[in-house]
Amino acid sequence: MPAAEWFERQWTQRSWWQVLLWPLSLLFGLLTSVRRLAYRIAWFKSERLSVPVIVVGNISVGGSGKTPLVIWLVEHLRAAGYTPGVICRGYGGTEPGPFEVGPLSDAQQVGDEPVLIALRTDAPLFIGRNRVAAGKALLAAHPNCDVIVSDDGLQHYALERDVEVAVVDARFGVGNGRLLPAGPLREPVSRLSRVAAVVMNQSGVDPASKSLGRGSPGKLPYEPYSMRLSGQVFCQVKNREMHALPVDLRGRELHALAGIGNPARFFAYLSGLGLTFTPHSFPDHHRFTTHDLDFGANATILMTEKDAVKCQVFASNNCWALAVSAEPDDRFGELIVAKLRKIYGPQTA
Repeated sequence: MPAAEWFERQWTQRSWWQVLLWPLSLLFGLLTSVRRLAYRIAWFKSERLSVPVIVVGNISVGGSGKTPLVIWLVEHLRAAGYTPGVICRGYGGTEPGPFEVGPLSDAQQVGDEPVLIALRTDAPLFIGRNRVAAGKALLAAHPNCDVIVSDDGLQHYALERDVEVAVVDARFGVGNGRLLPAGPLREPVSRLSRVAAVVMNQSGVDPASKSLGRGSPGKLPYEPYSMRLSGQVFCQVKNREMHALPVDLRGRELHALAGIGNPARFFAYLSGLGLTFTPHSFPDHHRFTTHDLDFGANATILMTEKDAVKCQVFASNNCWALAVSAEPDDRFGELIVAKLRKIYGPQTA
């Protein structure tokens, strides 16, 4: 079992070994609190861009479904009459940025998530370890953009934001409610009460569930917005114009690969499509090689879109990526547009 999955399981419960790490969690919490305070009282510089900024992030480590929601949000903003751009950290890439990313960019250089977002949205997108610099570079290159969506960056306080969205994986919630390293949290659960919206990724759980896990703060000041991931069409990794449905793949020797924050969610989704396969988990942002895809001539390989962008150059015709889309509560989209209209006034599509 990969280390990430082991920690994820441990962090959903309270165990004796976490007591040993509790002093480190206290120190981590103190450091994060001091850092937030430093920005709040202007000890550290925080900059505002010339257009509104929407940050989509989370308070825990691991995958929660942020990137599909960012893709949906870009499309939703376009439909509402806005011209959005996207900034990302570029995790897993070697390029420090600012650097513009397109659908054909090298994922090894700029990261897998930015390439996927560019591929799915065709929106202007810049990466950068400094998100303020990335945002400024984007606006300089694309002055028609009137709103920026930041994929992740909830804790990147150097960039001022107008709207914060926190995504929570409803299967694990906030785990045991403890800060790193005794738990999965980057910030205390109370941080969720200060964002504009909490979006619960309900994929793979009971739709009626609204639990935030053992560390739940109790009743939030508003109900979380629900979201699910959906999709049944597989695209050939080498040629996205080639499609296959689950029924086309049944009866084959299937191997499912996932180098994402939560591989178990992907595997559960494939099982829900009626597919039988051998799962292979890799670390998040794993750099795939031809060896990782070598399961024999008769094997058919299934992977996420995020992993597929790193394999386009060397993937064979038997590699397929599942295309999924976020389906959030309609009220969530209405909330985001309403907040932008308070800044800009009504927009027309």
